[in-house]
Amino acid sequence: MNTTSYPSDLTDSQWSKLQEILQDTRKRKWEFSQILNAIFYLVKGGIQWRMLPKDMPPWQTVYYYFRKWKQDGTWDLILEELRLLGRKQAGRAPSPSIGLIDSQSVKSSFLGGERGFDAGKKVKGIKRQIVVDTLGLLLAIVVHRADLSDKQGGEFVLRRLAKNALCFPRLVKFYADQAYKSLEKTIRKINPRWKTEIIKRPKGTKGFVLLPKRWIVERTFAWLEYSRRLDKNYERIASTHETMAKIAMIRIIIRRF
Repeated sequence: MNTTSYPSDLTDSQWSKLQEILQDTRKRKWEFSQILNAIFYLVKGGIQWRMLPKDMPPWQTVYYYFRKWKQDGTWDLILEELRLLGRKQAGRAPSPSIGLIDSQSVKSSFLGGERGFDAGKKVKGIKRQIVVDTLGLLLAIVVHRADLSDKQGGEFVLRRLAKNALCFPRLVKFYADQAYKSLEKTIRKINPRWKTEIIKRPKGTKGFVLLPKRWIVERTFAWLEYSRRLDKNYERIASTHETMAKIAMIRIIIRRF
């Protein structure tokens, strides 16, 4: 890799980091760097698979690796390794001790799969439930119908996080808003070491209020929305939307190197 044709392309130094993680030295017709550039282009630009530029690998090849890496956990591995590098670069311990949980309702396109209506946000579509560390880096994500409560969705994402608990041995506390207050007992059942602190909105305030810690997870949602593939739900399968969000976070972290 010597040049970059598109703003979303990897630089040589960025590719070297990913190459260390993928550890693939086989000679291929299409290098993994080219495959990744095509996937990053699609997620950033919000285009359809068939609309990938002709100077990139065939869309069928690109989609094959996207789907293969989704199924075999490669995307999760890349995100995990880059998160460790990002925390090290920031002078933090490999495992976070604090997590922040929140949800975001997102409209579904007519192509989107299962959906529901969030009466509070007046949005018909899906919810992204995420947990991030204090740097805003993604620890877990679950996508579900927008009509499910944050209590239900919060339990889903925390149970998924618990499956990967060995990666987060120092994680003991979560900050959340009022919507997750009824989840405190469930959190202790999922992991007895975990505790929750509810950050309340000051009484008498109206409109936008910057709350301690809460702004970090809100910023992560803003980061994800920079990728146009995530500004709406275009995916028929929830796990595909989750993977798109992980790829967006991978790109956010890799750009720091």
